[in-house]
Amino acid sequence: MTRLLRTLMMLMVMSLSGHLPAAIYEFSSPELQERFEELVYELRCPKCQNQNIADSNSPLASDLRDEVQRLLEDGYSDEAIRNHMTDRYGEFVLYKPQVNERTAILWFGPAAAVLTALIGLFWWLRVKARRDHVAAEAAPQVDEMDEQRLAELKRQAADYEVRRD
Repeated sequence: MTRLLRTLMMLMVMSLSGHLPAAIYEFSSPELQERFEELVYELRCPKCQNQNIADSNSPLASDLRDEVQRLLEDGYSDEAIRNHMTDRYGEFVLYKPQVNERTAILWFGPAAAVLTALIGLFWWLRVKARRDHVAAEAAPQVDEMDEQRLAELKRQAADYEVRRD
């Protein structure tokens, strides 16, 4: 029974190991630890493509975490670390890329697409309303004289039908 319990405990520990950080990092101050935790969640793993380096188990992400720790201990600011990573791996490494001429489409493209669609919808509705208005004005207006003439024609047609039978 104890052997089974030990085996189950080992399996549970092994299954949880994927959720634990790959390495425990030691820092000279708690502020550096906090900055490290913020930075590793802001930086994307170039290999995993949609994971930050805190969650990735790839060797490259581990190297990047080591690099961030080293740079923090060397006194680099958060912005300097982001710039260093961007210089080495490109804008892709940042989850929130900087706004510049190369990334403008990422920042403003969705808004431009929605605005274009709204303008197109407004234009289409306006053209449709104009067509409906023109069609309503172009429709023949029936006045009282026309109604009398129509009634007369109906009566004549009915008389003709009666005589023909």
